[in-house]
Amino acid sequence: MHPDKEAVKAYLQGLQNRICDEFTAIDGQGAFVEDNWQRSEGGGGHSRVLADGALIEKGGVNFSHVTGEELPASATAHRPELAGRRFEAMGVSLVIHPHNPYVPTSHANVRFFIAEKEHAEPVWWFGGGYDLTPYYGNKEDCIHWHKTAKAACEPFGETVYPRYKNWCDDYFFLKHRSEPRGVGGLFFDDLNEPGFEQSFAFMKAVGDSYTAAYLPIVERRKDIDYGERERQFQLYRRGRYVEFNLVYDRGTLFGLQTGGRTESILMSLPPLVRWEYCWEPQSGSPEAELYDYYLQPREWLD
Repeated sequence: MHPDKEAVKAYLQGLQNRICDEFTAIDGQGAFVEDNWQRSEGGGGHSRVLADGALIEKGGVNFSHVTGEELPASATAHRPELAGRRFEAMGVSLVIHPHNPYVPTSHANVRFFIAEKEHAEPVWWFGGGYDLTPYYGNKEDCIHWHKTAKAACEPFGETVYPRYKNWCDDYFFLKHRSEPRGVGGLFFDDLNEPGFEQSFAFMKAVGDSYTAAYLPIVERRKDIDYGERERQFQLYRRGRYVEFNLVYDRGTLFGLQTGGRTESILMSLPPLVRWEYCWEPQSGSPEAELYDYYLQPREWLD
């Protein structure tokens, strides 16, 4: 079956609308600034950013649909047979950085790629996932997050959640720090083996379950009091987020290598962040607990 690119695009645009509506409602004060942009090499996108809301310090929900005559190195590094093909890439990518350090940062992305050339079958695949980055860990939140992720995967087979949970743990790992970015979630890529309809259905299941995984956590934590100590730790840990996105993240590298819109690509970075030389948390502190318990390999649903 030839992929239905228009159906994928319509779903992604609808997903962006729904997620923005839900975050506008839960924030209660901020509004998304909308920005349409065009890419000279082909395609464009629709960026939406909410800043300085009551809940959200900075959040962006981007839709992009770009085309090009040749896939970049980031897309062909593990698929060298695709080098030289023209391509289309479309997706929704979002990051939410709340004010309150007790509310985790979250990221989600769902995307579709297709690479084509004359006299050859198109090569296409889906990818995406979501992950959670707490500053002050909470077991209830982690279990809810992973339980929702597992429920989204279950209609597609009992091995799907463990596989993509482990892939997420491996992917969102800062090798130079020897630590994970957060408590994981789901990550998948190069999905096409079940066929277009089933692969598309799985991508939709992941996209549709993101706010069900995240918003209950936000509701539980958004009104917890915090002080300067918690704020400074949040800003310090945000540095890890920046390091991962600029050094390892495939989406960031793909966007920059294809001449994408830099403001939209780097929308994922937090508005404020700090680094401190050789900082270590005090033993037995809530900050140390993040490292000692939450940033360790763990099966949250066991």
